[in-house]
Amino acid sequence: MDPKYELIFQTFPLSSGFVLKNRILMAPMTNSSSNEDGSVTDEEIEYYRVRSGGVAAVITACAYVLPDGKGFPNAIGADRDELIPSLKKLASAIKGEGAKAILQIFHAGRMAIPDLLPDKQPVSASAVAAEREGAVTPREMTEADINKTIQAFSEATRRAIEAGFDGVEIHGANTYLIQQFFSPHSNRRNDKWGGTIEKRMAFPLAVIDAIQKAVKEHAKQPLIVGYRISPEERENPGITMEDTLRFVDALADQNLDYIHVSVRNFWAGSIRDKSDDHSRVIMIREHVGDRVPVIGVGNLYSPDDVIKALKTKVPLLAIGRELIMEPKWVEKIANGKQDEIRITLSLADQKQLVIPDPLWNMITGVPGWFPVED
Repeated sequence: MDPKYELIFQTFPLSSGFVLKNRILMAPMTNSSSNEDGSVTDEEIEYYRVRSGGVAAVITACAYVLPDGKGFPNAIGADRDELIPSLKKLASAIKGEGAKAILQIFHAGRMAIPDLLPDKQPVSASAVAAEREGAVTPREMTEADINKTIQAFSEATRRAIEAGFDGVEIHGANTYLIQQFFSPHSNRRNDKWGGTIEKRMAFPLAVIDAIQKAVKEHAKQPLIVGYRISPEERENPGITMEDTLRFVDALADQNLDYIHVSVRNFWAGSIRDKSDDHSRVIMIREHVGDRVPVIGVGNLYSPDDVIKALKTKVPLLAIGRELIMEPKWVEKIANGKQDEIRITLSLADQKQLVIPDPLWNMITGVPGWFPVED
């Protein structure tokens, strides 16, 4: 291994007691490759397996905790006990290659696809549609709905424990339900779940608390619990960086193993104020200090990009697209073969790279998303 990459391979301890073998995680990426009933397919399991040998941990695509929370077709399900054997196969495949297996759990809220829902009606904190073409106005959740959903996150955690996962990541980012409760755009409530910023934090914090209680009740060994967050929203009113820094102060007190900052570009500044070019990942890291580890992500294409990011003192990094194109990304760096890392795809690569058909169709169907050569 080239000595300049040694920082990538330093171990990292988490508060739960786990020690990550290096600083690289597989980012959670939608692949729409499960069965319609939410069970994982053999093709999907193999896709994860071949990418689990080098990274310290694999964070799966998001798994819905309730039937009314589906955000994607053919998503992973964690909403009922019948899916535990399926989840166990996925966890075993990841862990069998040496990575920690982390199940990302979520509810899509108003971003759910109506045709995938039992009653075709998305729900959210308030009856406010997203600012996007064709958005459906959600039904405002009742107190009973809210309590049911909090419990659903707890139950999904129990299923992850029974399936053998090493952890769960709470998906509080990317405009889904947990973020919708924190956002002043989607949350216009005037009860204990909305209004002030403290009340808009109440639902995310209640979900974390329910998950922590599930760990204490059901886990016979430690469980990683992480939280994914989006720093800002474009909408007005919307989440500002000032809001987020207050929120991460609260998150830092929740005994989490990490905060995962969801951005498209690690180095990018504000999406609300183009004159503010300070990296949102670095801002959050500087704000929380050593109270809770931060995972950065976004446009980290090469080993040199990763080293540059790690030198900012952001301790952990997640990569996604790079592992799709090069499943042995970490191993090749470890073996001094970084020059052999694949940086483009050809239309003949799908089978060799073990990419499921639905994901391959997305890759080849969105021009410019991946560097695909004919």
